[in-house]
Amino acid sequence: MIVIAHLSDIHLDGDARAADRTRAVMEYLDGLPYDLDAVLVSGDIADHGTPAEYEAAGKLLRSRHPLVVCPGNHDDRAAFRQGLLGEAGPSVAPVDQVLRGNGFVLAVCDSSVPGEHHGFLAESTLAWLDGVLGDTPPETPVLVGFHHPPVPLHTPYVDGIRQFGEERLAALAERHPHLTAFLCGHAHTAAATTFAGRPLLVAPGVVSTLRLPWEAESGTDPHVHLDEPPAVAFHVLGEDGRLTTHYRVVVARR
Repeated sequence: MIVIAHLSDIHLDGDARAADRTRAVMEYLDGLPYDLDAVLVSGDIADHGTPAEYEAAGKLLRSRHPLVVCPGNHDDRAAFRQGLLGEAGPSVAPVDQVLRGNGFVLAVCDSSVPGEHHGFLAESTLAWLDGVLGDTPPETPVLVGFHHPPVPLHTPYVDGIRQFGEERLAALAERHPHLTAFLCGHAHTAAATTFAGRPLLVAPGVVSTLRLPWEAESGTDPHVHLDEPPAVAFHVLGEDGRLTTHYRVVVARR
């Protein structure tokens, strides 16, 4: 059994609220009586992309479990590379990473577009992902992560800044049957749908929860709940190849 924890959208901004919620989730994961196969943090690590926010993220996201972190639309690639990946003289090229675990591969693509809020996978990222999939034995499941969902989620605010150019990713997936699922964030809500014939699983937000269109009330923020607790997803690959996802809320201690 392979278990991958998935959190997203921590939006560290120098304020105690975001830090406390992130700390609560990471302490919960580190306190589990089980060694996770991976922890994925799918973007919007910093709220403003500043070095101080990534310095805080580096401390808060430390884990005893294998950790992969990708950028989102609020992140700055150069500061992300320097603050979280420890690169000297960091570039602004897409931050694409792969974790090859025991019996699975987690390929994490950078869907951010510098200076914009929508997502798009660069041609270099698609070529990189094609290579990862081609280099992986066909019997090994590959999970592909990124920040922006490539399909509408029936949430107008998020749908307007989703990942575009998704037909190119769908065509790539068609060539690689062992691409098992897509994992993303950005929407600040736990959601499940399909893309290119695979599950598309959206992590809940840590810093806030999306207010769905049918939940909005007069006089409230039309986009987010700030009083809902942070949450995390667990993606489980069974020995039979079946993928199951569980969602857990986490109560912050502070």
